[in-house]
Amino acid sequence: MEQKYKMGSNDDEYPSEEEAWVFYKDREEWADVTPVPQDDGPNPVVKIAYTDAFTDVYDYFRAVMASGELSERALELTEDALNMNAANYTVWQYRRKILKHLGSDLEDELNFCRHMIELNPKNYQVWHHRRVIVEWLGDASKELRLTEIIFSQDAKNYHAWEHRQWVLRTFKLFDGELDYVDRLLEEDARNNSAWNQRHFTITQTTGFTPDVIEREVKYAKKAISKVVENESPWSYLRGVLQHCDSGLGSVCDLEQWCQQMYESGERSPHLLTFMLDLMEDKMERETSERESTLKKSLDMCEALAVEHDQIRREYWRYIARNLSHRFGA
Repeated sequence: MEQKYKMGSNDDEYPSEEEAWVFYKDREEWADVTPVPQDDGPNPVVKIAYTDAFTDVYDYFRAVMASGELSERALELTEDALNMNAANYTVWQYRRKILKHLGSDLEDELNFCRHMIELNPKNYQVWHHRRVIVEWLGDASKELRLTEIIFSQDAKNYHAWEHRQWVLRTFKLFDGELDYVDRLLEEDARNNSAWNQRHFTITQTTGFTPDVIEREVKYAKKAISKVVENESPWSYLRGVLQHCDSGLGSVCDLEQWCQQMYESGERSPHLLTFMLDLMEDKMERETSERESTLKKSLDMCEALAVEHDQIRREYWRYIARNLSHRFGA
């Protein structure tokens, strides 16, 4: 049985299991409409086995769209169509056309949209529809909380993060965003989506000034010190250093910090790879110690290839050849 969401309803108003689905072709109020079947051509190669209810709903939807009907019953029809296929962008577009024509209560539409998002949290069309409704309302007061609810179920939901970033940027709601990201990273330091959000928030607000770079390098170092094998803060650290004009190793004594970990016996591929980045940066900026630095970098490539990151052996040997070509005598 198809479950139907009623606009502005609460959970007590959902249909019971005993309620039977009534086909549109059997509804008196739709007797004036002639359904339009889907045209698959004379010889469909792989005909989709739609259910009878699905065929019925979409035949009537095609008829309504063909006639240009913009009515309350057409709006309810789109609801049934979306409950059957929430990814049908044509239905969403036509629904918006009806909503605008009728001057419908957009707060009710937000409630419907939230219901659909909770059922289909990784659906492009439903998130786009919500964005349009929020734009029409000019009110994003419910959006950050909605994304937080979705993140509690899936902390890396791309659609929810994209929506949150759009809301923050469009409505200038960045106050407290770094604190929120901090909480997410305290819960899961491997949440690469939260690390990305931290970079996004800083880029959109203060920018990466020298003071911010120093603060963020220390932030990443602290996270790395807790779990060296966590790739996310290493990636974030690289992203921060892209905004640095001076030698990378000099920022917050990064070269010395890495060397201390190395001398203590740490051989995480993430550490070794980052040390290679520092050595490459150093060879690009300085020529005085280039020969000895190149030797160290080649030795590290070989160590990664044969011991610490064997699955990418050929990659590290390619990197070694590239470094030799660029910085060799």
